[in-house]
Amino acid sequence: MNDDKIKTAAITTLTQYMTQHKLRKTPERYAILEKVFDMNTHFSIDTLHSSLDADGYHVSRATIYNTIELLICAGLVRRHTFGNQSPQYEKIAGITKHYHLVCSRCGKVKEVKDAEVDTLLNPRRYGKFHPIYADLSIYGLCASCIRKTRSFQVKKTEDRQQPHSPKKSVGNNKSSNKNK
Repeated sequence: MNDDKIKTAAITTLTQYMTQHKLRKTPERYAILEKVFDMNTHFSIDTLHSSLDADGYHVSRATIYNTIELLICAGLVRRHTFGNQSPQYEKIAGITKHYHLVCSRCGKVKEVKDAEVDTLLNPRRYGKFHPIYADLSIYGLCASCIRKTRSFQVKKTEDRQQPHSPKKSVGNNKSSNKNK
């Protein structure tokens, strides 16, 4: 499905959800939905707010928070909390099944697809419980943080291996006292 069809389907889903739950269909809600579906990565509320502001659409953070909660309930957005970071969000429609690699040091998140994990999870049955989706986050260090760690360790090792210059003593030098 192309982006326009995905966005149109999301608008239809939101409209149906709001009608079913007798919620107001405000232009702000639709503007936020459209901006969310323009995003291609995880985003925070602040990022979304800044993006809307940059487009000249001024809405309060409270409106954004409330609308994001509405989009989560409508099944259009998913919330993730990676480590100690503030929540990140992503649109659900139009994305393929993926998992998250999260750097424990810098917080960078990378999406990966893994057919082996899919194969393990798809046939799983949990009695009368029917899974809707799986959210898998794998924590470790990204390549950039590993490089920084290695260069720090190398520098630390080099500092230890450098010969230390002998310290000159001041005052009680026996050889200087003999010459007097």
